[in-house]
Amino acid sequence: MATTADVHPVDEILPVRQLAAFGLQHVLAMYAGAVAVPLIVGGAMKLSAADLAYLITADLLVCGVATLVQCVGFWRFGVRLPIMQGCTFAAVSPMVLIGTKGGGLPAVYGAVIVAGLAIMLLAPVFGRLLRFFPPLVTGTVILIIGVSLLPVAGNWAAGGAGAKDFGEPKNLALAAFVLLVVLAVQRFAPAFLARIAVLTGIVVGLAVAVPFGFANFSGVRGADWVGISTPFHFGAPAFHGSAIVSMLVVALVTMTETTGDLIAVGELTGRTVEPRSLADGLRADGLSTVLGGVFNTFPYTAYAQNVGLVGMTRVRSRWVVAAAGGILVLLGLLPKLGAVVAAVPEPVLGGAGLVMFGTVAASGLRTLAGVDFHGNNNLTVVAVSVAIGMLPVGVPTVYGRFPDWFQTVMNSGISAGCVSAVVLNLVFNHLPARAGSDTAGPACAATADGAARRRWR
Repeated sequence: MATTADVHPVDEILPVRQLAAFGLQHVLAMYAGAVAVPLIVGGAMKLSAADLAYLITADLLVCGVATLVQCVGFWRFGVRLPIMQGCTFAAVSPMVLIGTKGGGLPAVYGAVIVAGLAIMLLAPVFGRLLRFFPPLVTGTVILIIGVSLLPVAGNWAAGGAGAKDFGEPKNLALAAFVLLVVLAVQRFAPAFLARIAVLTGIVVGLAVAVPFGFANFSGVRGADWVGISTPFHFGAPAFHGSAIVSMLVVALVTMTETTGDLIAVGELTGRTVEPRSLADGLRADGLSTVLGGVFNTFPYTAYAQNVGLVGMTRVRSRWVVAAAGGILVLLGLLPKLGAVVAAVPEPVLGGAGLVMFGTVAASGLRTLAGVDFHGNNNLTVVAVSVAIGMLPVGVPTVYGRFPDWFQTVMNSGISAGCVSAVVLNLVFNHLPARAGSDTAGPACAATADGAARRRWR
């Protein structure tokens, strides 16, 4: 009979009180990003306030369902790791173009459904490519994920991109205060409070923000108590060839990003992601994306900010994130409750985000610390991949004159860096070494693949 000691930390079921607290912490970490996608797409299409609210509640509902599928799993769907799901930003530009010039929301949802089906079909193929993700590649990708998210935290800390008071000292002061609270709680508080340092920082920051006029609760009064998303609310899906092609490119990008996130969580939790479990996780992404097209929302992927939260809190239970999925379902069914969470000021989220996203980057460095950089070209692989990954982050318009499909892939620093790392690792470590070289590609690859099988401690 299995004892508690025999249960892997990923499968540990914590007390309800802890599940609720840790789960809410995950929801607050991803909420702003989750609602941003429907706000951007709906705003670009000039939807009414009622339709925008409908998009947000539908998104939260499917976010919750997608998270439950990924964490709890059924049959061959779900990686069964603490993975939070949300709408991918990689799809924003194509969906805006489709929605405004290529057939409206019905065309968007038709393309999303096809993309979801394609992800499910391609999942086993990606699963077999796991051997091309040794620690050299995974560490580089995790580092890029963390660093590319830091500007998001910076925008939040300054008041939110496009805010009238963007960059005001009061916004940055509030973010700095939240950051200090998070650090103080993590360093000096009892063990349980230290594990919910981010949640504590957000709650304390909100308590300080309200009397100083940072929080706006006007949207709470106008929100409905109950709201249910019905299939094809905006009309039957339309299937346009050009829209489908652009969303298939997005599907490849999100699969690449999700692969990096799943491997990162596997490293952090000590449960190595194998080809089969990777395929199961990607298959869940595809199913969630199909559900998104049916229930009036968008493509889904793993959220990197929550990967950082797992690393920071060291809470590895997938049931914590499943509890977060349950909270998201409630928020999707209870719009008024969702409006309360949405009232958390962005500077508060920014202070917490700096810690979480920095933790992701540091986790990548920890993985790279186990890679051999002597007598080989591994340093070049990391250097060039990070440079390519950071290029669109530092210069967002750098690929503005390139075709749309190229921008879809390369404008995401995560996917650009991931593709670069995989390709450069193949070139330097898998191709036969040149004559007279003291570095043997296949040997380096074998060493890296062997290290990939180690368990993270």
